[in-house]
Amino acid sequence: MTAANVIAASAARRWLMLGVVSVGAFLPMTTWFSATAIAPQLTRLWDLSPAQGAWITGAVQIGFAIGALASSMAGLPDVFSLRKLIGVSALTAATANLCLLFAPSVGLLLVARFVTGLALAGVYPPAVKLVSTWFSRERGTALGVLLAALTLGSAFPHLVSARVAELAWQSVIVATSLAAMAGALLILWMGEEGPHPFAKSAFDPRHIKTLVRNRALMLANLGYLGHMWELYAMWGWILAYIRAGGPGLGIGGHGAASVLAFFVVASGGIGSIAGGLVADRFGRTATAAAMMVVSGFCALTIGLTFAGPFWLFAVVAIAWGATVIGDSAQFSAMATELSDQRYVGTALSLQLSVGIALTFCSIHLVSFMAETVGWRWSFLVLAPGPLLGIVAMVALRRLPAARLIAHGLR
Repeated sequence: MTAANVIAASAARRWLMLGVVSVGAFLPMTTWFSATAIAPQLTRLWDLSPAQGAWITGAVQIGFAIGALASSMAGLPDVFSLRKLIGVSALTAATANLCLLFAPSVGLLLVARFVTGLALAGVYPPAVKLVSTWFSRERGTALGVLLAALTLGSAFPHLVSARVAELAWQSVIVATSLAAMAGALLILWMGEEGPHPFAKSAFDPRHIKTLVRNRALMLANLGYLGHMWELYAMWGWILAYIRAGGPGLGIGGHGAASVLAFFVVASGGIGSIAGGLVADRFGRTATAAAMMVVSGFCALTIGLTFAGPFWLFAVVAIAWGATVIGDSAQFSAMATELSDQRYVGTALSLQLSVGIALTFCSIHLVSFMAETVGWRWSFLVLAPGPLLGIVAMVALRRLPAARLIAHGLR
């Protein structure tokens, strides 16, 4: 085989492996939103209060944040095999999700959701690192594809919710658990590290200090925090927002609102891939800042379209859905490029854990605003997030260390 054929085969294999990891990570992540999709049925079955109902998803977020933080402190993604870590974590998530079928009390139901989130912290950050070992160049695009798959998983509950009356809640739990198991087996069978592996490390609690002292990495993380302030609150409340504006928008039924919410969130898949392509050509900091300019503008102006016309509301909402997640993969890529190469997995887990933890504040703040001033202007409180992210990206772009990003494109 000639050198050219070897290079072509290697290039084809990395895209195949991207598909394997993306599917292998997407399938377990469906367990995050499985109970959210059937929340109305669980609420009736257990006679849940509104607060308890909110914890169906909130417990997963807490578990993920704690799991990612613990993983970063222990350095798990930098010590153990990524393939085995993802596979075992996915199987654990599947098992915890199945426990919803047998939980004898609300307390144990929420414990099962917490363990699901804890396990998923061993799927997503290692998956980002695994993909990165295959892509030294075009890493932004590759991670954008991975995030696009996970974004579709986030949108999926809205599609299920549109037809939830026709589904037995047990079927949803079994289907998502089997999906997680399939993802685990796929990764364990076909997953492998690529030709650009990161250095291995042993557990050392001092590596957290090394990462925190990295100014460029901390600016990237600050941009990520601004991004996360906006993302999960928008995703979490967009369906309620659409329903609240339904009369003025001409949306009458529950199903129609859920379908629109699906398209709003799913548009982020296109945004993630587009963001990766642009970032690999023009730079990550500029792309992330541009995405946050648009998403921040949408957060400020969507209230103006709350009473219609429908087409204008849909345009702003879908544009917001595409850009609110379109920069996410680039923050992950920057973490892999700016951090000490021995601690890339730790850096990713640390970034995610702090970001997920911050979402609790913005999610509850939007809810508070909706109760205080009404839904129409409730999303205004999300605009400071992208503003902070833009400032962080401008500051990062000016640092000499920014030349490590996207092979000098910054």
